[in-house]
Amino acid sequence: MVERFFPTKRSSGDGNHRRENLTLLSGPISSGKTSLLFQFALNVASASTNNRVVFICHRKRIESNPPFLSQGIDPSSDVFNRIQMKYVDDDEGIRKYFAAFHLHHVDDFPNAVIIDDFGDYFSQLNSMMNSRARDMAMVRTLALCHNAISDAKKAFCELVLSETSHGDSPRLLFIYKRWIPKIFTIKGHGDGSFLLTSNGTSEKSAKYSIALQYLILEQMIDSY
Repeated sequence: MVERFFPTKRSSGDGNHRRENLTLLSGPISSGKTSLLFQFALNVASASTNNRVVFICHRKRIESNPPFLSQGIDPSSDVFNRIQMKYVDDDEGIRKYFAAFHLHHVDDFPNAVIIDDFGDYFSQLNSMMNSRARDMAMVRTLALCHNAISDAKKAFCELVLSETSHGDSPRLLFIYKRWIPKIFTIKGHGDGSFLLTSNGTSEKSAKYSIALQYLILEQMIDSY
């Protein structure tokens, strides 16, 4: 549901929707993907004082281009303390994290793990190996992530990845589809705004923009 990427109130019927535990958010450069992911993290962390979120990202990138918050969010809120920023430099760091995922104590088990710009961790391998070897490294990592999240017995946990697309569909979509059932796609809307859509049927779309250093939801659009 696209609503989960914005600070919207859930309706009474939202609880009836089946949530997938693996999700991909794909969009072009500078389309607000990190801001959408961070709002998703805030929504999960805000749902309960016991909820925790792990946000995996490149430290230099997040510090030079921090996510934009939605208007009305208090940056000093305690909810931010329930979001753990985990800085990872390469794909090996992601694999090490998920290889030890089962060791989390039940009291600090995350309700969601978010990886910002997942594909970029593998694009840096381009100069060191051929495309097939790079794709295999991505497949191994996705398989490990999938198994760690799916086999989690202590609590339900969601994994949300973002990917920078370079066309009408996510780069290496055939790989992502093998492991990730839920895919959200961002496209430019022609007026400086963006349209966020889901691959699910009968789901709303969201028109949003990044303006004055805020993530702004402009309109929720019903599907037909």
